[in-house]
Amino acid sequence: MRILGDGQRELEVGTERQRFSRSSIPGPLQGDGQDVAAILHLVHNLIHEEEEEEDKPSQHRMQNVGEQGHMALLGHSLAAYISVLDRERLRKLTTRILSDTTLWLCRLFRYENGSAYFHEDDRDGLVKVCRLVINARYEEYASEGYAVLNFKQPVIYQSASGRPGLGQHLCSQLGLPLSSLCTVPCNTIFGSQHQMDVALLDKLIKEDIEAGKLPLLLIANAGTPGAGHTDKLARLKDLCDQYSMWFHVEGVNLATLALGQVTSAIMAANRSDSMTLTPGQWLGLPAVTAVTLYRHEDPALSLAAGLTSSQPVAKLRALPLWLSLQYLGHNGIVQKIKHAATLSQQLLQKLKTLASIKTSVGDLFMFLQLGEQLVQLVPTSGVDVVELEDEGTCVRFSPLLTAAVLGTQQDDVEALVEKLSELVPVMSSTMCLRQDFREETHRHSPSLIYMEDPSWPGLGAVRYEPQAEGMDESRRKQELEKINTELLKKLQDLDTDIIFSTGPEFGTEEDCIFVGMVTEDVDVSELVDTIAALGRDIEESGRLLENMTEVVRKGILEAEIQLQKANEEKLMEEGVIRQLPLVGSVLNWFSPVQSSVKGRTFNLAAGSLDSTEVTYSTKAQTGRPSLQDTPSSSSKRLPGRVSLSRTTATIAYIWIILSVGSVEPVKM
Repeated sequence: MRILGDGQRELEVGTERQRFSRSSIPGPLQGDGQDVAAILHLVHNLIHEEEEEEDKPSQHRMQNVGEQGHMALLGHSLAAYISVLDRERLRKLTTRILSDTTLWLCRLFRYENGSAYFHEDDRDGLVKVCRLVINARYEEYASEGYAVLNFKQPVIYQSASGRPGLGQHLCSQLGLPLSSLCTVPCNTIFGSQHQMDVALLDKLIKEDIEAGKLPLLLIANAGTPGAGHTDKLARLKDLCDQYSMWFHVEGVNLATLALGQVTSAIMAANRSDSMTLTPGQWLGLPAVTAVTLYRHEDPALSLAAGLTSSQPVAKLRALPLWLSLQYLGHNGIVQKIKHAATLSQQLLQKLKTLASIKTSVGDLFMFLQLGEQLVQLVPTSGVDVVELEDEGTCVRFSPLLTAAVLGTQQDDVEALVEKLSELVPVMSSTMCLRQDFREETHRHSPSLIYMEDPSWPGLGAVRYEPQAEGMDESRRKQELEKINTELLKKLQDLDTDIIFSTGPEFGTEEDCIFVGMVTEDVDVSELVDTIAALGRDIEESGRLLENMTEVVRKGILEAEIQLQKANEEKLMEEGVIRQLPLVGSVLNWFSPVQSSVKGRTFNLAAGSLDSTEVTYSTKAQTGRPSLQDTPSSSSKRLPGRVSLSRTTATIAYIWIILSVGSVEPVKM
């Protein structure tokens, strides 16, 4: 546990690093066995391999595994050991473990005279309950099978705010058609928009009965997955009793049944026929099963549905939870759940002081495109982003699901509120200036194109479009990528608090510049003007370089022709004898000859090819500007703590000195 839990990899020698550097690549099983330490190091390497490849700390929120977590993990090892005991001893031990755990959970969550089914998939308990109800309502189902369902089709009712995909999963596992699933809308006029409409449910049940169908089971929520709302459990239970339907409840708010004071809305859950609990999430216990508590008097039907098992090994699934509950004790369990409820109330009170935030329920507050930054800034707070049909994008704080896992404390809530106080005003001003940014970008069309990206929390995204004509699509795409990449670098080098980036990691737009959040006093017009001007400078500089390349090429060819012609004239003027290596040197010593062949200098600014005679005689290059005449960079600063400096690179003169038989540059 120490090796696997330690986030810092410690290898003694460099050979071990090379040994596991390619551990993600499957390979053949080694002929000789390996010791335990080597295998654990391999597992450790696989766990932290991604962090080492990125060469930075992992941003993923890791579960806080303390001693209570070690007890749960120990349970899996003990289960493997206990499974090899003799049959009689195994039967007695597993019966004791199952009985203890069932009794503790039923008393802890106020569910008297209940039985328990422990399952890995938190949906599996509901699947088994549905099979139990089908066996109970269709007496000939055990012998006739699915044929009996044709005479009276069963119907399962669920809330529109329930877990996505749960009803489809039930139909798939039970072999029922999707027509057996009825999704009940939530309240639209009275009550919460996330609570099941009881009156409409009553109407739907009556219509199904008139159509010859059998209302089988109702799934209610004590804490919807998205917003945490609780259905009107008492009224729903009465409706189920009226139509002889099975009443099942699930949701995170069931954890509060363990507290000393429970709201009447949640207390009604103990009247349900079954309910699914997830104590692993609530208590921060890793690899602990979910539990479905149910009440039914016929053990034969429970066995047929798979809720009980005659195999002692199957009962060992309760062992990790059995150990963990004993370690925490009743008071420890209640304290953890109470701590999570206190965190939720603490945040709710703090949020009431922020006028820009609308709270939906105690652990959910609304503000578009804020959650991702909060997740990164305060990872131990456990906030995440959810999409609600009516409210839109919301930031969810659900400590019952995350506090025990992440070890969230009151200081984390304070840090969360502090970051909110900083981000909300900036984001508010950003949202207000978005339309101005869009309009200013359109004003610079077609060189600047505004890119629509609703998921981006900043000011907006733009793309600089090159205005050169006559380019094919491939060349235009290359030029587009080149200009926008260079433009992004220049913007990032500016003296500004605005963040410029390539946008979301998995964004759909390419070759775009995403502008981050801004304060309210930023001059959007000047900001867009600067982006357009920098892009134009980059495009013109690139075009100038292309033109210079062509001019230089032609100039060199012309210089070579003139030099060749000058060499021919020299040969005619001096004669062949002077060209001989030894004779020519002696002759030139007795009778020196002034050469008529001069070098050539190519002036890019003037586009002319001139002689170097003046250059060498004056030791200076003609037409060269002084340092005082060189254009200097200009800078300006936008208001609102944001400055944007702009540097215009101007190429004034480039000189190429062409001598006889050579081309060489002269230093400026």
